[in-house]
Amino acid sequence: MSRELTREEKAAIRKLVTRWCANYDKEYGCLPLDCECYMLGKCWTGALCRYFRDAVLPLDPVLEAALRSEGPPSETRPCPVCGRLFLPDGRTRYCSEACAGAALRRQKREYMRKKRGWVVEN
Repeated sequence: MSRELTREEKAAIRKLVTRWCANYDKEYGCLPLDCECYMLGKCWTGALCRYFRDAVLPLDPVLEAALRSEGPPSETRPCPVCGRLFLPDGRTRYCSEACAGAALRRQKREYMRKKRGWVVEN
């Protein structure tokens, strides 16, 4: 069953196509079809471009889950470091290893400041 795409989903699709799709050319559109890219004018969740579905869509797991699910969208959570939405997997708190590392560094820094007796004013 297809549904109408939200404004955020359309923007996310446009961003993925223009940035990551190997078949997209700014001047010519979709190179294999030799016309405007099908995914840029998409309004419904029906059929997706096969290349986009298999190679580009996995780059945005939140959008992929929203487009592939039949029911309500999956529970997403904002990353406490960068604020980007992600699909939590069990006890996952951060969207990536980079954000997890940044949070750990911040935790250690605050611990050492407290241990040394430094006062941090926010």
